[in-house]
Amino acid sequence: MRADRRRLRVLLIVAAGALAAATSVILSATNALDGAESLTVDQRFQIRGKHDVPDNVVVVGIDGEAIATLGDRFPFRRRVHATAIDNLTRAGARTIVYDIQFSERTEPFDASPAAAAAADGDDLALLDAISASQRVVLGTDEVLDDGQPNILFVDEDLRRAHATVGNAGFQPKSGGVWRHVPFALDGLPSLARAAVEKTTRTRMTEDGFGRDGAWIDYHGPNGTVPSINFAAVVKGTFDPESVRDKTVVIGNTADNLGDVHPTPFGGVPMSGPEINANAISTLLRGVPLRDASSWLNLLIVLGLVAAATAAALWRSALIGIAAATGLIGALLVLAQLAFNGGRVLDVAVPVVSTALIGIAGLALNYWLVVRDHSRLRTQFSRFLPAQIVDDVLEEAGDNGRLGGRRLYATVMFADLRGFTAVAERLPPELVIDVLNRYLTEMSDAVLDHGGTLVAYQGDGLMAVFGAPVEQADHADRAMDAARQMRDI
Repeated sequence: MRADRRRLRVLLIVAAGALAAATSVILSATNALDGAESLTVDQRFQIRGKHDVPDNVVVVGIDGEAIATLGDRFPFRRRVHATAIDNLTRAGARTIVYDIQFSERTEPFDASPAAAAAADGDDLALLDAISASQRVVLGTDEVLDDGQPNILFVDEDLRRAHATVGNAGFQPKSGGVWRHVPFALDGLPSLARAAVEKTTRTRMTEDGFGRDGAWIDYHGPNGTVPSINFAAVVKGTFDPESVRDKTVVIGNTADNLGDVHPTPFGGVPMSGPEINANAISTLLRGVPLRDASSWLNLLIVLGLVAAATAAALWRSALIGIAAATGLIGALLVLAQLAFNGGRVLDVAVPVVSTALIGIAGLALNYWLVVRDHSRLRTQFSRFLPAQIVDDVLEEAGDNGRLGGRRLYATVMFADLRGFTAVAERLPPELVIDVLNRYLTEMSDAVLDHGGTLVAYQGDGLMAVFGAPVEQADHADRAMDAARQMRDI
């Protein structure tokens, strides 16, 4: 029986392991846990915290202070932006990235010809500044039906100005968190990619870009990337060294201007310009944060499932669940170390698969113990009182075995006097009926006093008091049972 139980247990746990392995492959292939996986990556960002503050990217922020300092309403006139571009160009900025969309001509302040001329003059001043700089990248998040970017200037103007256009949009998933920068969006290169190609004068390949884009290797939470106030740039009061030979990202950074978004760091949202600055820095560094290869993730999950299955085969269910917990903890530590080193290991699928094995092992062990106890209870209840059965099962433990030990006990033998001679004269049916009634009464007397029925021998029986569960008054119990037998 023990061998059968052991074989059944092994078979069930191995089957559970195989099922968990198959489930993990299906979950990985269908990306069913992508949302949960993204949340684990957010945690890894938060644990890593701030790191490697960039020295080649800076944000020029338009916030409430800039609006108040310049004494102008927002959006600013195009001449204001032209001045900012001129000042940054003279200061030696390597690339000027505008995370602000210039999609429409400036609207005249009235219907007069002078107002129309002034509006056109503003737009022309911006184009002249872009042309003079020849290092400007313009952003947009709108593409027209003909595939052209919704930009104020036509292609010929942009070519003469040596300006490029990038899509400043993102495709966030799992709670709207901005985690990836796309290689291209709606037929346009991403703004970060366009900026990097402008900065490096080289065309990027899709190396490092997965199906969702490239992981943005954030330098830290909101405010980590160095920043300069837009008003200081316009007034020319900033330190030229703060932008010299750097990529400068200009855009709205105030919360009330609508360009703030959740990032893996949670808490205070980050402005679009700072997110793009992090994305640009990521691409300039060659996309240092990348997904681990699919074969490595598969090897890890199958290895964990195999290890958890082996642990679940231990006789103690607690050892199996403790081992599964330890394996999950080791995976989390490994994933964080790999993340710090630039690789994003899958965590959600391995954790779910390993937990399934631990839970399955615990459940199967519990079911087998309950099944065995139920079987033992049925067997013991024929010979032991209910309370004694409970004590025996408790002493037997999960393996259903009683250990040997020395006890003082009382053994009772009972026999029906003269029954053999009487039985020879009675019909067999009557003999059986009498014997059954007699043995039932005698057995009840034994059980009523906590005795254990050991054996029946014809019209006799053997009972023990004080074993297998110790009883200090075993002799008294035997005597009381004998008196009850006598009086029946």
